[in-house]
Amino acid sequence: MANQTELALALRWERLALRLPAYRAWRRMAGWYKRLLRWEFWPPYVFYPPVVAYIIFLGFRFRNWTLFTAANPAIPAAGFVGESKYEILRQLRGVPSAIPAHILLVHSETGERLRQAEAFLQENQLSFPVVLKPDAGQRGLGVAIIRSSRQLREYLEKAPFPVILQEYVAGKEFGIFYYRYPGESRGHILSITEKRMPVLAGDGRRTVEDLILRDDRAVCMADFYLRQNSKRLQYVPAVGEQVQLVEIGAHCRGAIFLDGNFAITPALEKAMQQIADGFERFYFGRFDVRVPSIADLMAGRNLKVIELNGVTSEATHIYDPKLCLFDAYRTLFRQWRIAFEIGRRNHYRGANPSSLVDLLKRIRDYRQLAQQYPQ
Repeated sequence: MANQTELALALRWERLALRLPAYRAWRRMAGWYKRLLRWEFWPPYVFYPPVVAYIIFLGFRFRNWTLFTAANPAIPAAGFVGESKYEILRQLRGVPSAIPAHILLVHSETGERLRQAEAFLQENQLSFPVVLKPDAGQRGLGVAIIRSSRQLREYLEKAPFPVILQEYVAGKEFGIFYYRYPGESRGHILSITEKRMPVLAGDGRRTVEDLILRDDRAVCMADFYLRQNSKRLQYVPAVGEQVQLVEIGAHCRGAIFLDGNFAITPALEKAMQQIADGFERFYFGRFDVRVPSIADLMAGRNLKVIELNGVTSEATHIYDPKLCLFDAYRTLFRQWRIAFEIGRRNHYRGANPSSLVDLLKRIRDYRQLAQQYPQ
């Protein structure tokens, strides 16, 4: 009886401590400190300078600083920034069953867009959820999973830019980085990233806010997770109840990236080759795919390509916490060297790299457009 009383008293004091502003502030400070120690959370201006320096070195070595933009002649600037995701999906004709149903909503009037969306859902026999995302996007910005007609209307009302409406594909998500040198009959898989959505387990006592602040990894992105879950922060999950914090498979939007290179098999390489072969003059980029299971991935079956990113995509398995900073830079250096080598071969075949002025203009235009994206 005494032990039960002591336990109840301890739990009461713990709940009180969790409610104190000083405790929450201390945990956020701990999260900030952990971000400094874990390089996967470093801001771009800290992490990328060595990569930029290496790209400049490659520019001197290959005598053309923008040669990498010839790596994919079929994509403007090889997919550097601002390319149309819809046009890329449209050109992936190798295995039609591997591409989810999708439509580009370009009309500026919300009512007309809603009519197009409803006709698309009916024609393809789709129901909610569906995915909405900007036609020109990066790092998951503006991507939303829509679960009702109301959410569909609210998104479109805030989106005065071309939007892709896409079938929602359930299952596990992976990033498969593929490349092929011009003149070769088959390509290679450089990297596979297993993308996991962070999940916290309830204990019947702590709120969602408490669980986020107490978790060793979640606290590193506490501000983001708290915003994403603002409507249920005071909800107390039951014992063992799973609380998924995010839904979008982007590292900067809270997803966990793990090294999935164990899944590279001849069967998967063959399947990815068939998909890539359908896209003429494509040589370098990352396929983001969803599959029912890891077994399906390794067997190269039931693949659904939800997106294909070009030359500035990354071999994102580097963000696995088990890998060191040296491993990450070594992979990225190799990736950029391959991009320059492929660009040089394509240049010899008549593909012209983009100019530095064009790249700067693309960056400017994309930043202006991205300011309108829903958060």
